[in-house]
Amino acid sequence: MDTLALIFVIIGALNWGMVGLFQFDFIATIFGGMGATISRVIYTLVGLAGIWGISLLFRRDGVKHEGEHH
Repeated sequence: MDTLALIFVIIGALNWGMVGLFQFDFIATIFGGMGATISRVIYTLVGLAGIWGISLLFRRDGVKHEGEHH
C-alpha cells in the first residue's frame, strides 16, 4: 500500500509541477478535462495517497522494503 500511495503522490507532484511551471494539467489533458470522471478519480486517489503519506511520518519504523532488516 505504501508503494502505491507513493506512486500516486509522485504523479500528483509531477502534475502540480507542470501546472506551476507551464500552466499544463497533464491529467486533465489526457483524460478529458478536470471535470471528467476519470480525472476526478485520479485527483481523488492522489489526495488519498497524500493522506496515507501523512501516516508515514508517524510510523516508528518508517517504510520497510521487502528483504530489508532493521
